[in-house]
Parts: sequence; C-alpha cells; structure tokens
Amino acid sequence: MSRAVWDRLLSEVAQAYRVCPALAEFTPFPEDLTPVEVVPFDVPPAQLLQNEAGLTGDRFAAVREAFVAAAPQAQWHETYKETSIGQDFMDRFGCYCLIGHGGAFQSPQFRAWMVYMPAGLHYPWHHHPAEEMYLVLGGAAEFHREGMPSETLRAGETSFHASNQPHAMTTTDSPVMCLVVWRNGFETGPSLTEREVQ
Repeated sequence: MSRAVWDRLLSEVAQAYRVCPALAEFTPFPEDLTPVEVVPFDVPPAQLLQNEAGLTGDRFAAVREAFVAAAPQAQWHETYKETSIGQDFMDRFGCYCLIGHGGAFQSPQFRAWMVYMPAGLHYPWHHHPAEEMYLVLGGAAEFHREGMPSETLRAGETSFHASNQPHAMTTTDSPVMCLVVWRNGFETGPSLTEREVQ
C-alpha cells in the first residue's frame, strides 16, 4: 500500500477545511493524527464512484479526485448490512473512512470520511449520538433533518446534524459526494430511525 495516496488525500481534506469556515467552527482539524495501515475492503459502490462522471464543479475538484484515487485502497464500510435497508442501497451507497475506524489515520477527537451516492438514491432516516457535519464536495442532494425544512445543497454548502437528530438524504438527477465529520459520541455508529419522522 502506498502512503502517498493517503497523504495526498489528508492534505486535500485539510485544504477543504481552510476554505470552509463552517467546518473549522464545527470542530478544529486534528493535530494528533497517527498514521495506520489500511486493510482494503471492496464493495460495488467503489466501482460506481470510480466511473462516476456527474460530480462536477471546480471548487473541490482536487479533494474529490483524491477520494477517488484512494478508493481502490480504502476499507469501504457496510454500515447497514445487517438491517432491513435492502440490497439496492447496499450496492449503490458508498462510504469509507479517512480518519477513524478503518481509515488511514486515527485521532481520539475526530472522525472524517467520504460519502458517495449516485443519482436516484434515498438514504433513509437514521441517527447517531455523534454530532455531524456534511460538506458537499460535488453534485447535489436534498438533505432532510427532523424539525427542519428539507433543502437542496450543492458544492460548498453544509448540513449540521445534532446528536441523535434523525436525518436523511436523497439524490435525484445528480450524484453527490460529501466530506463527513463527526465530533463526540464516537462509540455508537448510525442506526436506522424506526419511528415516524416529521
């Protein structure tokens, strides 16, 4: 495994932090990172991402390209494999960690990963103890948050999710790639929200 691909990705994510004040206000970029070896794990969405042509826009092109370049070496997650979410979602929803479990770097204070969804996919309502911020790196998606009106976000825009606030995401005509950052509450991962969400 080449460390260069991960060092490049880390550098580009740090640059995204520098140009997006909302991220830095949410939680500082970590200075306590420890490099670790990644054990690659492949899933069908990894190939979808590498063939994706719809993630356009110049502002975050470099970080998108770095996430795609690292995709073949990444440990892709199957967060909802043992749930009722369905095989179509599992075959099309992509997520891998940069900082945190399965990622190339570790920090006790910080988690960061990439989420990719092709066009025409719904990420059902879910929640987790960690507070979360999404930064859209390319494409567009409709973000849904309990107690808030739904909104369509594009590259450079962010969505904050409070601790255990149910949220969901839907792509229509465009794919989406996001940088996702967590603070606090790392011990428990996402769970599908079973109750009805208003």
